[in-house]
Amino acid sequence: MDSVSCHLVRRFPSIKEGDDLAAMIEDRFALRDGDVVCIASTVVSKSEGRFKRLEGYSPSIRAQKIAEELERDPRFIQAVLDESEDVLIERPFLLVATRFGHIGVNAGIDQSNVGQGRILLLPEDPGTSADRIRGGLEKDCAVIVTDTCGRPFRCGVAGVAIGWSGIAPLRDWRGKRDLEGRELEITLEAIVDEIAGMANFLMGEGEDGNPVVVVRGLEYPKSGGRIFRPRELDVIRERLQEKDRRS
Repeated sequence: MDSVSCHLVRRFPSIKEGDDLAAMIEDRFALRDGDVVCIASTVVSKSEGRFKRLEGYSPSIRAQKIAEELERDPRFIQAVLDESEDVLIERPFLLVATRFGHIGVNAGIDQSNVGQGRILLLPEDPGTSADRIRGGLEKDCAVIVTDTCGRPFRCGVAGVAIGWSGIAPLRDWRGKRDLEGRELEITLEAIVDEIAGMANFLMGEGEDGNPVVVVRGLEYPKSGGRIFRPRELDVIRERLQEKDRRS
């Protein structure tokens, strides 16, 4: 590929449950075959009605204990636990594995711009969400559902992919040669995260954010690979949980 361009889909309205995101994107942008449509998880969640009221949660003993230590609302803590299949650490924040495999703080639950006493959960299955949106597009595009996530050893959040369709999450460089002719043995490139980070840079944050970016001109594999590391191979996750149990 000689060049890549990124395009904000502007004039995107507030989203409500049941909105057809594919149609809304195509009404505002002339897509082409091969484009990669990046969509912020918040608008996907809103279209899927993933709003919850804190008053609907009854905190367990565990949630109450964690909430007391973290000085958080125990109902919010219960919501995090309900959206998680595993808790990696409980202090100084809740780092959890969501039911679809993503690891992040507070299961990605959002309390911004949703109204007092309400929360917005991540899509229940972002991969299925991406499939549905892609299936509603007239053009043959890939779709990536993005979110922002903190990173170990670095300050600041960055965009990552939590769901995708029509694109492989990884590009496999193994077996190819480096500049000196040596065979690459372990390099897997997380292309969906790289694209999500680029899109998030344009989307922005807060009230002036734009939730949809179209990336054009990319050449990408369409299938194969997995980005969420298998639990039995995740040594960092294992060590974090061992440390949390000892503390």
